Order: sequence, then C-alpha cells, then structure tokens
Amino acid sequence: MPEGPEIRRQADKLAEVLNNKQCKFIEFGLARLRHYPDTLRGETILNVTSKGKAMLIHFANGYSIFSHNQLYGRWEVVPARARPDSSRQLRLALDTAAGSALLYSASDIDVLPTSELVNHPFLSKLGPDVLDHDVTPAVIAQRLRAREFKSRQLAGLLLDQHFLAGLGNYLRSEILYSAGLLPTRKPETLSEEESEALTVAIKQVTVRSYETKGITVNQKIYDSVRKHGGGFEQARFAVFNRESEPCLQCGEEIKRENRGGRRLYFCGNCQV
Repeated sequence: MPEGPEIRRQADKLAEVLNNKQCKFIEFGLARLRHYPDTLRGETILNVTSKGKAMLIHFANGYSIFSHNQLYGRWEVVPARARPDSSRQLRLALDTAAGSALLYSASDIDVLPTSELVNHPFLSKLGPDVLDHDVTPAVIAQRLRAREFKSRQLAGLLLDQHFLAGLGNYLRSEILYSAGLLPTRKPETLSEEESEALTVAIKQVTVRSYETKGITVNQKIYDSVRKHGGGFEQARFAVFNRESEPCLQCGEEIKRENRGGRRLYFCGNCQV
C-alpha cells in the first residue's frame, strides 16, 4: 500500500493539471457515485491535497472528492481526454484543459460537502500528517507522551494512523533503525535523548522519502551502494527488505519478524 510520501507526490502530480482549473468532464466508475458529475462538471477545482494515505480534491462549489488507494488503487496523469489502454477498472476520470487525472482500481471513493470532511469515517480518525509543515518533532513528542500512546510498543504505534497519519510498513522499519530503537520499546521507557532521536527520525525519514521519491537513507549511503553495483531498491533502504544482509553500520545481519502479518526489519546490534 502506498504510504504518505507516495500519496503526497501523487497529489503534487494531480495538482499540476487540476489546481485552479475548470472541470471540463468527470465520470465515476462506481454506480453509487454516477449522479455526481452534474454537481461537479464545469466547476473550478481549487486544489488537490493529501491527508495521510487519502487524496482530497476540492471544488469551488463546496464539494470535495475523497479517495483512498488501499492496496490496488493507482492514479495516472495523462494528456487531456486521453484514456490509455488498461486492464484496470477506471473508477474516476477528471478532465481539465491542462490534462486528465485517472484513478484506477480503487473502490474507497466518496463525494461530500467540504465542510463535512471532518466527520468522514476515515479522516475523522487520523492523527496529524507527518508531512505537514506544522507537524514538527516537538508536536510528535507531545503525541508520544499522550496517555493513549505512551505505553504502546513502537512496532504497533508507528502503524496507527490515529497516532500519526501517513506512516506505513517501510517507514516504520527505517524510522526505528534511524533512531536506534528496537520495535519492542515503548515511548514511556525512552530517555530524553532516545525520544528526541525518535521524533527527529519520524519527521526526517518521512520527509526525505517524499523529497527523494522513496529514498530513506542519506545521500552518502545511497551513492555508496549504487557505486558498488546496487540497484535503486537495494540502495534506498537501510534495513527494509534487507533480511540477512549486513547492517550498513555494524555489519551484523539484518533480522526480519512478522507482526500482525506485516514485515518488520531491524538490526539487533544497532537498535536497543
């Protein structure tokens, strides 16, 4: 499933052809939404934003489109009115003079008044989006100290969208490695230095992944792995998908555990 950085980059791409543009044509592939084109066609699209793993498209007439890719959804931006050959089901098409935004395969799509987004069953449960500028390490530290979060293991907490929106499986492993913390640790057991390392890692690793199209390690490490023949997938992560490979810092084998059906990677030497 795409995580916050991937959805934010998709939102940026959609914004190029949708922001401040008149909706020339719109169609929905879900029967329950097929009466909405009359409400939205001809309206100006104000902007495209993301909230965690959700995409939001806001119209000038006070309506918004919510979508969540889940496992199989995929956005594509193509020339205006183009419809590429695809075996995927087209769920939403938005055309402006600048281009077309097409959503394939997703089924979690809603149209509702913008003022009611705060009550949406998914959005209303989300915590702050890590990628938002006002979500600083200090804000993250406050949430770590909150009663509902402080006694939970970090392995589960970092996947809880109520804690922070946008984090996911690869970010969890990379953040904990960057902070030097084992997945079993809890916020209430962290020293001041460990807590600071974690809050900085949460912000830094997530922003880095957004800005670099999926790279979570620093540029020096990435360049070194590529220089020695590693491909993008091998170079972009410090521990994720690197089971049994040597830790980039100490040389110990990276370990993998399955928790709740989700893969988790860590170094038992560098993380304490």
